[in-house]
Amino acid sequence: MKRSDVGTLPFCPVSSQGEQMMAMGGVEFDSKVSFLDAEMSDIRHALLRRDPLSAAKEVLYHLDISLSSAMQSSGGATPGLEKSTVELVEEFIFHSPKDRNVQPKKMSCIQELQLLEIMCSYFQEQNKDALRQIMFSTLFSLQGNKGDESRMAMLGKLVSMAIAVCRVPILECAVTWLQRTHSAWCVRLAQVLMDDYCTLVPSAITTLQNISTASPRFCCQLITAVTALYDFSSDELTPPLALLELLVGWITDDPRLLLLTFINTPLSSSLPLGCLEITPLLGLLRWCVKSPLANHRSHKPTLNNGLEEGEKRTVHEELYSKLHLSVLQVFLMLQAHLTEQNLIGRLAVLPLESVAALIEEVSHLSEKLTAVQIQLALDRLAQALQVAMATGALLCAREDLRTLCSRLPHNNLLQLVMSGPVVQPPSHSSPFQPNMYPHIHTGRPSPHSPHQSALPSPHSTHPALSAVTPHRPLTAHPGHPSLSPHAFHPAAMTFPYRPIR
Repeated sequence: MKRSDVGTLPFCPVSSQGEQMMAMGGVEFDSKVSFLDAEMSDIRHALLRRDPLSAAKEVLYHLDISLSSAMQSSGGATPGLEKSTVELVEEFIFHSPKDRNVQPKKMSCIQELQLLEIMCSYFQEQNKDALRQIMFSTLFSLQGNKGDESRMAMLGKLVSMAIAVCRVPILECAVTWLQRTHSAWCVRLAQVLMDDYCTLVPSAITTLQNISTASPRFCCQLITAVTALYDFSSDELTPPLALLELLVGWITDDPRLLLLTFINTPLSSSLPLGCLEITPLLGLLRWCVKSPLANHRSHKPTLNNGLEEGEKRTVHEELYSKLHLSVLQVFLMLQAHLTEQNLIGRLAVLPLESVAALIEEVSHLSEKLTAVQIQLALDRLAQALQVAMATGALLCAREDLRTLCSRLPHNNLLQLVMSGPVVQPPSHSSPFQPNMYPHIHTGRPSPHSPHQSALPSPHSTHPALSAVTPHRPLTAHPGHPSLSPHAFHPAAMTFPYRPIR
């Protein structure tokens, strides 16, 4: 938002000092007599005389000045705002009235669209990333009050517009919002975007395709939120075919999308309780395992697009098969990063409690699916558990795995995973916890054994991770291209696991 935008507003005549400063619009304020020096009560009374759009634009302008001044006085630290300023934002932008007796002035659809355009221009033209992020957070951080519904409504429209016109700065701000906000609100934002680009206008989903190149970090967070939204609990919460095709295309073209949030998040940072998973791997794994449920529900003889039911099932099975393979391959990419950062056995990318919840869901599926369908779900679950444990993404003892899977129907592959050989590493300086399942095969020492730390690493730059920023608290790592062939280590082979069809 430029100062000239505010200067074009049709200000009414004013008399008080605060109102006179409001009338100055886009004029550069004198340092001695600042907009910030006016009494908030005078400012509020002046804003009440304006039309809703004019008042909202003025508050945005005032908020920008307040945050800039606060950042300068705080030496770059995250500034705090006075309660009166926050109240102006809630009253004149999100229309949460300060006085119960005062009927809030709401903007018309045209005025709301104009305000969204002003916001888009502001975030696009603001060249200070720190100020842009703080401005976005101030506007859309949830406060636990009645204004939150209005915040979420405007946030959904703003992000949807940013996708349509490819406003990358807004998408990058939305990434931070998705990382720090409770998953329930993130799911609501994902629902708005899916309604706009999948349900209301199905052909509009093509607009999302280029976002993976414009803002890969946003794509990663969007995938995580979307997998939390669609949990297969109903037909409405089953991933649409167009969305499934889009996500599979994204991941197939660039598998590192799934690891961007994890690799670029400092290990020392503490995420709020209830936030989204650090990677979309668990959500995508849930999709692959529970996908037979979608085919089980498909009972219509024909579809609107002319495809027979059998053809639809074939398309879905192929897509979920590709997705399953991609998830397993990303686990191997993840192992390269964990190994380089010496995090194998020390950092669980897949939380055990989340995996336990997925296993419990699969247990309930056995009552709904046919024998063939439940075996497909169990095969995919077994493959994922095997690869996740072998690559260090899941830290789980074999005895714990047996306990978790004890209520599942019999499955040969799952039994093999639970009863497979276990490598017991030496207790001193061991990167693995005792009684873990670090590798699928035994018979040769692990290339990541602590006794081989003095040997040169067999890895060099991995093309899939070469462009990814490492964890900030840790030193940057060069990545790993082709792994040296090793007949007994799964990560050293050309990917030997085949997707279960």
